[in-house]
Amino acid sequence: MANQGDIKSDQVIEAGAKWIGYRPEVKVLDCTVRDGGLMNAHGFTDQTVRAVYHGCIEAGIDYMEIGYKSSQKIFSRDEFGAWKFSTEEDIRRIVGDNESPLRISVMADAERTDYHTDILPRDQSVIDLVRVAAYVHQIPTALDMIKDAREKGYEVTVNLMAISTVSEWELDNALEALAESNTNAIYLVDSFGALYSEQIQYLSYAAPSGKAVGIHTHNNQQLAYANTIEAVIVGASMLDASVAGLGRGAGNCPMELLLGFLHNPKFRVRPLLKLIRDHIEPLRHELGWGYDIPYMLTGQLNRHPRAGMEFNEQEEEARRDIVKFYDTIIEED
Repeated sequence: MANQGDIKSDQVIEAGAKWIGYRPEVKVLDCTVRDGGLMNAHGFTDQTVRAVYHGCIEAGIDYMEIGYKSSQKIFSRDEFGAWKFSTEEDIRRIVGDNESPLRISVMADAERTDYHTDILPRDQSVIDLVRVAAYVHQIPTALDMIKDAREKGYEVTVNLMAISTVSEWELDNALEALAESNTNAIYLVDSFGALYSEQIQYLSYAAPSGKAVGIHTHNNQQLAYANTIEAVIVGASMLDASVAGLGRGAGNCPMELLLGFLHNPKFRVRPLLKLIRDHIEPLRHELGWGYDIPYMLTGQLNRHPRAGMEFNEQEEEARRDIVKFYDTIIEED
């Protein structure tokens, strides 16, 4: 074996770059249907959802988030598709008994779901993971949701929403409360696509010991992939991504990029390429997700992307005036 002094520095760098992403404990969650559903009122066809399901299985992905568990007292089925509600019947229509290694996830928004009744006991459901989504002021509700889901037999994570808008003392209080809960993981969610790598580092280190750290990024500033990698490097072990980046507004970390970085031989990119070609890319013109200037600006200003989404819904001529959009949101800031 060569002495360390005999190894050139560029060889060390090359070796480190090749394997830095490989951590076998890292789990990957596909949120294509759930997050992408924010672009079409959760109206994906069964054919598309089934294609994503089989694509995730073939690609070796760990979890697929099939949709929300939203309250039908708050949201109407006349306005939203099946994946806003993700009933047991709807899910089983796609996955049957899910006799595959892929684990099924749903997201339950704090204060927007009838979790006591709509989330069945685990032994009556094909769902494996319940992800509780909450803003810091909703932590008391989130704690009860976590307790309810765990007692029913589920894996549970909590997703801290809009983390870029949270003050340090609010974050400390939220993490202290969650550290005492029985959530499996705490997700840091860059809802506005506003964070940079040094902030990702800080937030990842701030998470309490004994809890896995998850990361969910948006691509307003073209940093979703880079920030997900940054989180992996500093220890995050649950990673969100979506096929071709399909997600609200600017979209998410692209799954096909992330799997390449992780260097885990269980992951396969080719099934995702087929899924993109046959099912996802044909939706791009209709749904219009991905990087553009209005979403970039809302990310830089740490603002909800709804302003950019409203701008992009205008007639084509109005959408060209990005300077007017800039002036408008600067005045509102």
